Amino acid sequence: MALTDTLSTADGPDSGFDSAVSLLQLVRSMRSTDFRIAEDYQSIWQTANRINWNIQDLIGGDKRLNFTQPFLPDALVGINAIQCLSDEEKLKLNQIRGNSYLSLFGLCEEFILPSVVEHINQIRWNNLYATQAFLHFAEEESKHILLFQRFAEDFEQGFGTVCECIGPAHTICDRILNHHPLAVALTTLHIEWMTQRHYLESVRDNQGLDPQFCRLLRYHWLEEAQHAKLDALMVQDIARSLSPEEIERAIADYFTIVDLLDQGLQQQVQLDLESLSRATNRWFSDVERAEIQTIQLQSYRWTFLWSGMTHQNVGRIFNEIYPSSETQLLEKAKNFG
Repeated sequence: MALTDTLSTADGPDSGFDSAVSLLQLVRSMRSTDFRIAEDYQSIWQTANRINWNIQDLIGGDKRLNFTQPFLPDALVGINAIQCLSDEEKLKLNQIRGNSYLSLFGLCEEFILPSVVEHINQIRWNNLYATQAFLHFAEEESKHILLFQRFAEDFEQGFGTVCECIGPAHTICDRILNHHPLAVALTTLHIEWMTQRHYLESVRDNQGLDPQFCRLLRYHWLEEAQHAKLDALMVQDIARSLSPEEIERAIADYFTIVDLLDQGLQQQVQLDLESLSRATNRWFSDVERAEIQTIQLQSYRWTFLWSGMTHQNVGRIFNEIYPSSETQLLEKAKNFG
């Protein structure tokens, strides 16, 4: 509500007093909201500093991957359902999926980082607590990119054969960043809460996975938990300055980005199949290839698209910025679940 709207509604002999009271209430409400948001940013920043970690503490030296164990739970890779693979081949594919899982996260971090920096440029000195929190957000995203690059080096040395991932990252990121900033922020929100769901529901209590890989996921999850809160605030902040029509267009842009990500996942399935063929020294028949591709595409879509789009916190934010948009979100998600 604008100040002019408050002042123009008063009439009658007590209109001046009523207008003053209304104005005072409005200002108090605005201040209360500003203070609450500032406290949110300050709290997130303080928590982020407490859980901060260094790359060298997690990887390198005697902290090595164990290639006799799976890297990811079957809930995230859907390999156990493949009938044409032996147990040894399934283990190889699981580790290939672990490699692509972190590669895809690294790719996402590369478009999240510049979008956060751009948001900082918009905030500037208007909210120093927010600036401080988002600067830390950006720093951690760049750290995650470096961590995943180190992982890729360790994986390549230990796995024994080449495993390719989609790219180049900068080309894909440029295509995503060409969309509306709110659409990019919604995509980031999707990814952050997807990360939370993966770790909490499938990884945290799973004792059968490689401890080193789980360690990387755990520390990534700890920092992403703060990013999920910050990105929700970023989405709300961007949406606050937009008209309903602009928000609607940005949501449509988000769905375009989802389709772009899906195209990348389809390409990754093909690359994984080629990696598996090299790793096992096995040529797959057309029937076998079709089985692996169908099951793996379904798994990739569930893991990277459906699990983020259907997270309750993602749906809640969609409805907050544009009522009823969660219905659109869940309808779109049906294509990937």
